[in-house]
Amino acid sequence: MKIFSPLIAAVFIMLFQQKMYAQKVEQAKVPGNYTIENCVNEFDLAQAKKTNSGYQYWFADKKFTEENTLKMSIVEPGKSTHAPHRHPEEEFFYILEGKASFYLNGKTVEVGPNTSLYCPPNSEHGISNAGDKDLKYLVIKKDLR
Repeated sequence: MKIFSPLIAAVFIMLFQQKMYAQKVEQAKVPGNYTIENCVNEFDLAQAKKTNSGYQYWFADKKFTEENTLKMSIVEPGKSTHAPHRHPEEEFFYILEGKASFYLNGKTVEVGPNTSLYCPPNSEHGISNAGDKDLKYLVIKKDLR
């Protein structure tokens, strides 16, 4: 007399193999210094840092986050935050307001609001204000510690 049918035996073997070869999933540890109060950051002009080209506001910097940063840059007409440069981290810009001139590896384009700009690692890049009003954009970057 058969105790297991071939189908039940196949299911049993499959479940046993999945259990044997499954990877353990560890629950992410949440540091104790994160609270709802400090995880919500509403823009406050009084906390913005004045720069030579306008100002910047850090929503999340590398002192607070595990690895990503988020800041908003405001650049006056005809100015840029700095000259084209390179770094090992990839970076995104997201244009909120104004007209941006985006330089990437020898080429330049002009773009407007609701446009994302990607800077691959070690690529020469820069952004400047190509309009007659303030350029406002977000900078999203991973902090390679």
